[in-house]
Amino acid sequence: MTQAWHSDMDPPPAPRPGIGGWTRIVVRATLLLLVISTGLVVLLALRLVERPLFGLRRPITPHITQAVCRMSLAFIGLHLTLYDRSKGSLGPIVSNHASWLDIFVLNAVHRVYFVSKSEVARWPFIGWLARATGTVFIDRDRKTAMRQRDLIAERLGAGHQLVLFAEGTSTDGRRVLPFKSSLFDAFLSSEETAEIVPATIVYRAHPDVDERLYGWWGDMEFGVHLLQILALRQRGQVDVVLHAPIAITDTPNRKALALAAETTVRSGLEEALI
Repeated sequence: MTQAWHSDMDPPPAPRPGIGGWTRIVVRATLLLLVISTGLVVLLALRLVERPLFGLRRPITPHITQAVCRMSLAFIGLHLTLYDRSKGSLGPIVSNHASWLDIFVLNAVHRVYFVSKSEVARWPFIGWLARATGTVFIDRDRKTAMRQRDLIAERLGAGHQLVLFAEGTSTDGRRVLPFKSSLFDAFLSSEETAEIVPATIVYRAHPDVDERLYGWWGDMEFGVHLLQILALRQRGQVDVVLHAPIAITDTPNRKALALAAETTVRSGLEEALI
């Protein structure tokens, strides 16, 4: 199991919502539940037709996921801005990881599929949601490395744009942890991958709000963190920078590829936080 990241500083204190805060929680949670549940029903119904006709390729249902995530961000209170320097590349996206919110953010930006640790598939509700939207699960066991490389190659061959959180865990969104080079193995060995696209996610809060509030790390409980976000009166901002692609052939091995991606993502975050 992935080790959670812990900060030397305590997480931002959770303010008491008050009447206005609880009103926002109820309204936003209701809208979120409505749009996610409706989207899932439509997605699963369409998938019954899409699967036998197109197999692994999903020409229809990712549009549903993208629309649901865009609406969800609006209900949550996050305005999304994309800075696309990727030159239209459909190579795998390698991103920093600050929060569960990143899932909504990157799905809203592109029609993508996430590469996730296998234990997520067993999480209540979240695992089922991940499976429904086509997440690729890996267990990072050397004994199954070859099979997992084949699985990722198959998904890439079907035209899926995969997303990898290469830090292996989420943070407070104010830093980039070292990228785990082992996660790049499948991309290096796949004939379907010519380049990867580094991505930087940056959360910005109202001046009265600690920006670390959007990060999800350490021993934070998902439910408590969700309520904190929904209770906020001021809208936040999330910026996504899709950097210029890094050609696989420009790096001699997986460690060099991971370092090149890490350096680009960290520079993007540091530049944004100046």
